[in-house]
Amino acid sequence: MSKRDYYEILGVSKNVNDKELKKAYRKLAIKYHPDKNPNDKNAEQKFKEAAEAYEVLSNPKKRSTYDQFGHDGLNGQGFGGGFGGMNMDDIFSQFGDIFGSAFGGSFGSSSSKGRRKGSNLRVRVKLSLEEIANGVSKKIKVRRLVVAEGVTYRNCSNCNGSGKIVQIINTPLGRMQTSSTCPACGGLGKIIDKKPSGADKNGMVSKEETVELKIPAGVEDGMQLALTGKGNYAPMNGISGDLIILIEEAAHKYLKRDGNNLHYDLFISISDAVLGCNPEIDTLNSKVKIKLSPGIQSGKILRLKGKGMPSIEEYSKGDLLIHVNVWTPQSLDKEEIKFFENSRKKDNFKPKPEASNKTFFDKVKEMFK
Repeated sequence: MSKRDYYEILGVSKNVNDKELKKAYRKLAIKYHPDKNPNDKNAEQKFKEAAEAYEVLSNPKKRSTYDQFGHDGLNGQGFGGGFGGMNMDDIFSQFGDIFGSAFGGSFGSSSSKGRRKGSNLRVRVKLSLEEIANGVSKKIKVRRLVVAEGVTYRNCSNCNGSGKIVQIINTPLGRMQTSSTCPACGGLGKIIDKKPSGADKNGMVSKEETVELKIPAGVEDGMQLALTGKGNYAPMNGISGDLIILIEEAAHKYLKRDGNNLHYDLFISISDAVLGCNPEIDTLNSKVKIKLSPGIQSGKILRLKGKGMPSIEEYSKGDLLIHVNVWTPQSLDKEEIKFFENSRKKDNFKPKPEASNKTFFDKVKEMFK
């Protein structure tokens, strides 16, 4: 089966710049993230496919090679061969900045050579739109594995503390030395000597701790943040794992988010549409009074610059898009019915759309410019 075009996978053109390329990849990575699509093999494949495409196109040398020779030109050049054999932590370790490492940490392994790393912990944090817009600090309780008090370790007698087993093998070419991981200690060079009551076989116990999270403004639903060293400890002077924070965005009662833009449905009466009005709009942090001119049409979209969501990567803010909807009354009395029956005969009540009146599709295209 032939591989899909990398530009097609990310939904970008061949002249895409680095900023837009990163934005396109992050959107797909969040959409198909395994935490948002548990046990979905198709989503996992798309997640890896997007990561592979971004890895190649974000590298100037590989991108140039790919533009000239396609997939065949990438043979032997690393990730261009595919992410099929990699797990999610491998991908996070390559592209942790895409999701945001707001706590000074990063995704993937941070272990030093010869030292075991504790496992990562994952928690979901549900945030309101207001909290996301302003940034927020939260304290959560986490149960993590820590080294039990009083536990002691000693050098492994099988490898004398080296963590390796060295063997000399006689071959037709002479004597050769081979080295393998010690099966007794797993390469750590130490084994447990004294295990306190309640500790597991590695001398670890479960302990509840309170962790403070400082979540920056502008995070998105499905985004992951890593708090370095706040996962499970590793025994025998190992390295602690990380605490992975999965952001969950709570639905807002009247605002809908689209990237950094916010959408607001404003309903007005026929009278207000005909005569004009000055309604007050609730934004995330304040109230804003807007002016609707007489004769405003249903479907009109007003844009309030900078009244949307902040970007986690930039200093700019999105916009607040107000969708005007003229509310048609559900029941009328006799006098009102007579008024509208007479209005049918009047020329100025008949629809007369002009070229300047954008269609629904024109408005949609304009919103995404």
